[in-house]
Amino acid sequence: MTYTLRPYQIEAVERTVLHFRKSDEPAVIVLPTGAGKSLVIAELARIAKQKILVLAHVKELVEQNSQKYKSFGLEASIFSAGLKEKSLNHQVTFASVQSLSRNLDKLSEHYSLLIIDECHRVNGDKKSQYGKVINALKAHNPALKVLGLTATPYRMGMGWIYQYHYHGFVRGNNDSPFSSCIYELPLRYMIKHNYLTPPNEVDAAISHYDFSALSTNAFGQYSNEDMNALLKGNTRATQAILQQVIQYSDTRQGVMIFAATVMHAQEIMSYLPREQSALITGDTVNRERDKIIQQFKAKQLKYLVNISVLTTGFDAPHVDFIAILRPTESVSLYQQIVGRGLRLADNKHDCLVIDYAGNGFNLFHPEVGDKKGDSDNEPVQVLCPGCGFANIFWGKTDAAGKVIEHFGRRCKGVLEDDAGHKVQCDYRFRFKECEQCGAQNDIAARKCHECSAVMADPDDKLRNALNLKDALVLRCSGLRVTQIKNEMIKITYFDEDGASCDEVYNLANSAAQYIFNQQFGKRVGQGQAPQYFKTATQVLSAELDLVAPDFVIARKSKKYGWKVADKLFDYKGSFRKANQLYR
Repeated sequence: MTYTLRPYQIEAVERTVLHFRKSDEPAVIVLPTGAGKSLVIAELARIAKQKILVLAHVKELVEQNSQKYKSFGLEASIFSAGLKEKSLNHQVTFASVQSLSRNLDKLSEHYSLLIIDECHRVNGDKKSQYGKVINALKAHNPALKVLGLTATPYRMGMGWIYQYHYHGFVRGNNDSPFSSCIYELPLRYMIKHNYLTPPNEVDAAISHYDFSALSTNAFGQYSNEDMNALLKGNTRATQAILQQVIQYSDTRQGVMIFAATVMHAQEIMSYLPREQSALITGDTVNRERDKIIQQFKAKQLKYLVNISVLTTGFDAPHVDFIAILRPTESVSLYQQIVGRGLRLADNKHDCLVIDYAGNGFNLFHPEVGDKKGDSDNEPVQVLCPGCGFANIFWGKTDAAGKVIEHFGRRCKGVLEDDAGHKVQCDYRFRFKECEQCGAQNDIAARKCHECSAVMADPDDKLRNALNLKDALVLRCSGLRVTQIKNEMIKITYFDEDGASCDEVYNLANSAAQYIFNQQFGKRVGQGQAPQYFKTATQVLSAELDLVAPDFVIARKSKKYGWKVADKLFDYKGSFRKANQLYR
């Protein structure tokens, strides 16, 4: 069987060729699950002039990718213990990263291109399996081209896996394992053009599991012990959920159920029709696993229950019902799960998706990076005063749709010079100023990016002040500007409990003027409309636009009473800010 590439697949190949003609920087192509990444890989392998290697993390993907390539009438090697082949003889090799990382001595030739499928698993660690393979290949070709393909270009605990997007904005940082995203196709485009089945997300009108009280590790994972303890007290909910799943599946062809733990999966199986159901776990032996998958694909089984083992590399197009009974903090995993049901198939009009675990992700606009925070936060557009880039941050709007608050820190725009070198715009909407050199740093920075001076921890400042008898700490809830005389102004800071203290600036003095603008002028309109104030009249007219500090630390003076010693703006820490109910 031969395949014809779709227009977007051809464009992805062309973008790749164009990128690697100009650069050796590792790049990413983002295509939704079901978009045919294996065909893009096959075409890139077909047009390659030198030896290339295609890596995947499961044998199913190795086999699937190699079959698509061979459909062009070409020969390829396979290096995978799971597929019982370990050859590197042909120009193109499809390999398991686990098998190849254990046989690095075999990589003794020049390879021009490394393609990594499901590349969101790459973390940049040179000691990881992927890192070892890349290092071994670069030993014979320092200019090795590395291309990753994924539907979900982000990792829990790390964020985006690439730094620059070809549309001209920044997502990751210098530590991201890939430099650029060179092509991306949105899920909505695929559905609109009938390349994927539309998801029909239904909010089931029965009790959901409530996993909100459970804690996760840095990678968004819940412990089996915690989940089993919670689920043990929810057997009635599980039974009710499965009754609904069976009811809704009456007109469905294939149902995938994602369970939280092995114990949970076994309970789920007890409520399903025995002759139509099967369970796959990480301990299921390969022969039994392959048999179950074959039966499910042949529609001899209707219900397939699993625990985190069929989220990638599994292709059963007839699946038209996804029931999610497990929690996850990973939007990547959530999208991979739903993606199992979005492939096209005969007599399939949509894919029913019911999230019984209350994960609450938006399939079309996944939240990655900064947390949404309050439930009424929404994506807002914020123009950078420095480069003009239209950032999208979480924020709040008024009834007329005007942005009244946003939570962006740094502009995500990309600046490129004539030589093609890219850097992120250095404008910061929120910042922490270095006390040594005055440079603006990220509010979480521990060391100044300009002079490398260690920056004081704001929590340490607050703790120290609270332990002093002659110090006053205000949780600042607002400020007021008063003109004293000529260009002299008084700023009064108010605590949420009514306490206050004052600070005086003489704007006729250039040093005082500079300090005032560093602290207040740059933050006007939350950094969206910075101003440089020269007169008291200008400050008074803009009083409502001035951003108050989150904390004010004052020390007692015998002559002047409470004298402001420090102000903490854009605070991120463990202390509660004014008007917050809790921390």
